[in-house]
Amino acid sequence: MNEHIIEIDHVSFQYDRQTVLDNITLSIPKGSFLGLVGPNGSGKSTLIKCILGLHKPQQGTIRLFGQDISKFRDWSKIGFVSQKANSFNTGFPASVFEVVATGLTSKIGLFRFMNKNHKQKVLDAIEAVGMSDFVRRNIGELSGGQQQRVFIARALVSEPELLILDEPTVGIDSQNVDNFYTLLEDLHKNHGLTLLLVTHDTGTITEKVTHVACLNKELHFHGETEEYEHLCQHELSAFYGHHVHVLTHDHGGQPV
Repeated sequence: MNEHIIEIDHVSFQYDRQTVLDNITLSIPKGSFLGLVGPNGSGKSTLIKCILGLHKPQQGTIRLFGQDISKFRDWSKIGFVSQKANSFNTGFPASVFEVVATGLTSKIGLFRFMNKNHKQKVLDAIEAVGMSDFVRRNIGELSGGQQQRVFIARALVSEPELLILDEPTVGIDSQNVDNFYTLLEDLHKNHGLTLLLVTHDTGTITEKVTHVACLNKELHFHGETEEYEHLCQHELSAFYGHHVHVLTHDHGGQPV
């Protein structure tokens, strides 16, 4: 039996009596790469906030690494990358190394100096995302795709077992998006990470992930990628509320 990193059981959540999540049951096995898709306003980001403990559902339970979320404390096991990490001021005079090092704050403390081992962890994380040549470059001098790689390195430096990414390609040039997803595929296959990716890109879903969950307040589909690819046109259009079809991409090109 697969060990489940996340177990969501009959979760419902409301904002001001308006239902955003309705009776969601979903599990994510260790070692999987789940793509969470759905139209705008479907509750995807709200579900992520529930998983991260930022929202408390009115109904249902969430378990992380086999433990009820109310008792879970080992948050270093979970890395999170937001939409282009919009909360980070890229105009701030900080190097790639310094930005990634902030991912260790919870482990070493806010005002403590890094030792040799900590510095090596930072360099290893930067190397894992292919940004070693930019280690001393100011974050504001990088392209959108390069910046997002740095933000992933910041999430990786604490050595998480689960990486959650909420629309990570926002702000990245379209010609570099495929290469960014190739990086995620490498982290999944070669670094053993369990990934949860929130995305609108159905083509990427079919190319990279192992499982798909379709959310629109209710969970309309959850299964392996092959099952998702065989959904009929009518089912997909009904789910999204407009005409949609699954595309596949030819992934190739230069790294971001």
